[in-house]
Amino acid sequence: MPNLPNCPECNSQYTYEDGALLVCPECAHEWTLESQEDSVPEEKIYKDAHGTILNDGDSVTVIKDLKIKGSSSVVKRGTKVNNIKLIDEDHDIDCKIDGIGAMKLKTEFVKKL
Repeated sequence: MPNLPNCPECNSQYTYEDGALLVCPECAHEWTLESQEDSVPEEKIYKDAHGTILNDGDSVTVIKDLKIKGSSSVVKRGTKVNNIKLIDEDHDIDCKIDGIGAMKLKTEFVKKL
């Protein structure tokens, strides 16, 4: 019996071949070996407002006045933000802004220095 991979959906070890497909009897997921090999997750590329690639630890400048939700404060245009951390959420940048504190920003509102 060939050594078949576990199901990519439920990780069941009881997969079997059905023609060109691999089938999981526990969750009924069907896939091909080629599709499983091609599904290696790619690393997300973060770009600023001008298309420059951002990396963890970069310094950026805010290009637009940004209102802080739930506050009367504003992050002014031209504010420099050092040592950013990129995260895979709605707001891509986790950072600390002097005078304001911890914030999350979108990459579309910053420019790399």
